[in-house]
This record gives sequence, structure tokens and C-alpha cells, in this order.
Amino acid sequence: MNKVLLTAIVGSLSAQVLKIIINYIYYKKIDFRIIFSTGGMPSSHAASVMALSTAVGIEEGFNSNIFAICLFFSFIVMYDAAGIRRAAGKQAEILNKILDDLYAGRKADEKLKELLGHTPVEVFIGAIWGIIIALIMYAL
Repeated sequence: MNKVLLTAIVGSLSAQVLKIIINYIYYKKIDFRIIFSTGGMPSSHAASVMALSTAVGIEEGFNSNIFAICLFFSFIVMYDAAGIRRAAGKQAEILNKILDDLYAGRKADEKLKELLGHTPVEVFIGAIWGIIIALIMYAL
């Protein structure tokens, strides 16, 4: 069993489950579709890559080259989630408004997905969650 890989998977899946719980707290309804969606609190991308990096650090040492590589790529993934993907979501939101105006009362064929990325807070909480998951996995 590859414990590093398992830790990353648990980090990602547990973050998706947390999204369902948080959604229930805010909206008082359970929506299992959230498990397969992007965006939202916490970032499962951040949780998985930070769980992976932390697990590699625990296994190989926090001074190892492989930890440095993992951490560097984790920062790229988190930057992408909060930057580029979030910007694409904002663009989709604006394009959907333009389509609504163009169709004025008629139904547009298809709307673009707006919730693509994360706020910096969602990414930060996801990263913290991933670290916690790794620490729990290695404490067991």
C-alpha cells in the first residue's frame, strides 16, 4: 500500500465531503452533486496536494529534494485554483450575463459553468485541511 498516495486521496475525498457538510449548514439541504463539482469551500485541490506534500515530507524528510518538488508543484496547483481558474469562472459569469441580455426573456441554449476556481481563503483552508489529514494519517 502506498501511504503517500492514499493520504493524497483521503485529503481530496474528505475535502469534497466537507463541501457537502458546509453546503448543508448554509442551505439546510444535502446536495451530493457537490462531490463531483469544482470550486467551493474547502479546495480539494489544495487539500490533496498539501496532504501529498506533507506525507512526502514525513516519509522522505522535509529537507529532501522530493519534498521540495512536491511543495513547489503544490504551490502552482493552489495558485492556479485561486488565480487562473477563478478568473475563468468570473469570465463565465460575465458571458452568462451577456447571453441573458442577448436572449432577453428567451432561454439560452447552455450556460457556462461559473464555479471553477476558489477564493484565496478556500485554497488556504483546503491546504490546512490537507496538512491535518496527513498528520492524522501518519499518527494512526
